[in-house]
Amino acid sequence: MTDVHSPAIRSKNMRAIRSRNTKPELVVRRELHSAGFRYRLNSPKLPGRPDLVLAKYRAVIFVHGCFWHGHDCKFFRLPSTRTDFWSSKIEGNRLRDAANIQKLNDLGWNVVVVWECLIKAPAPIATAGLEKVAAHIRELKRAPAPGVATFRC
Repeated sequence: MTDVHSPAIRSKNMRAIRSRNTKPELVVRRELHSAGFRYRLNSPKLPGRPDLVLAKYRAVIFVHGCFWHGHDCKFFRLPSTRTDFWSSKIEGNRLRDAANIQKLNDLGWNVVVVWECLIKAPAPIATAGLEKVAAHIRELKRAPAPGVATFRC
């Protein structure tokens, strides 16, 4: 199957995809801020430049796009063209994510991964999921041992 866009249009579309301030990230930020959390954005001092850094809780949050990070959900489908390129790219993203999470844990940070599918879920599910994220972060104050928590639909 061939691409429905010309190479110039496809290139323009791909350039428009942002790595920061994505809609799922903005939703998480808005919910956490309204719950009383204060955070820093994209700290270059930490491995992987986490989307949110909550220093008070010694926690970082990554908001992962289901396609770009290869999540096994309905929002991820490997493209039918250039499958070798896309599978190696997504696998590289997964390996880099795992390495960054391990480095952060070794440095004593708690890692929270929020998947895009949680935010795109129907409103009651998304709201409940984001409330669970906030509750988990509050619990980190009591249990400071580094670990990884994943929130998905």
